[in-house]
Amino acid sequence: MAEITAAMVRDLREKTGAGMMDCKKALSETGGDMEAAIDWLRKKGLAAAAKKSGRVAVEGLIGVASGPNVAAMVEVNAETDFVARNELFQNFVAEVAGLALSVGDDLERLKAATYPGTGHSVADELTRLIATIGENMTIRRAKRLEVKEGVVATYTHNAVRPGLGKIGVLVGLEGKNEIDVLETLGRQIGMHVAAARPEALDISGVDPSALEREKAVLTEQARASGKPDNIIEKMVEGRIRKYYEEVVLLEQVWVHDGESRVKAVVQKAGVKLAGFARFQLGEGIEKPASPDFAAEVAAAAGQS
Repeated sequence: MAEITAAMVRDLREKTGAGMMDCKKALSETGGDMEAAIDWLRKKGLAAAAKKSGRVAVEGLIGVASGPNVAAMVEVNAETDFVARNELFQNFVAEVAGLALSVGDDLERLKAATYPGTGHSVADELTRLIATIGENMTIRRAKRLEVKEGVVATYTHNAVRPGLGKIGVLVGLEGKNEIDVLETLGRQIGMHVAAARPEALDISGVDPSALEREKAVLTEQARASGKPDNIIEKMVEGRIRKYYEEVVLLEQVWVHDGESRVKAVVQKAGVKLAGFARFQLGEGIEKPASPDFAAEVAAAAGQS
């Protein structure tokens, strides 16, 4: 029997998209014959993932999980919203979110972690799920947030079941308050973050390059007024303050009353807002353009 090398397993995995252990077994079963191993995987339904790997996956679910002083969030994408209602897919997202609590948010470590109740990795379980459901799926990103004393509250918007939805938010609050009080405030802040889409926790956290671009745009707009430089400088300063109120969480107007600042709400509660994270399903993924059905029919009929 031919020796099954790591290079052979890797080559078969690249050709088929099947899991590492499945590739090793296929090669063992076929005496190291690559083409026969591919056929073996196809017959088992384990090579189906490879043909689907080029399809854009923009649907799916955000999964959140929490523990004492810590919470984690993952985004797992699929091709259609139909899959998000599939119980197998929902269970997978929930399990991966739970794993991120202990493994962390490094995607490679998360994919390499042992999937609960099996002897194989998260990546291999995903390949099996792709073959079972018949759609391309990807674990796109993960985030883990922890505080020393307090809670990391979670909020899920458009939830299909607890902890699974289209928008997920983590909010870290530090303080000696009762846990229930912190959880309630954290959930309220989570709802605010879901709606207001802040980009930074405080002013110091604003992306310097984004700030410089904003200043450049505002300066050009102010110059168009024809006013002197000292007035332009004050105009830009005022508009930058307005910019901070739009993108900085602590500077934003509290959506729950439309008047207070988030920083005032936090100060009144006697807690520290240590951090936050917001995932919205599919954000930043370029969706393929919808096909022009009429043009396709005309092309099929040989019309110009």
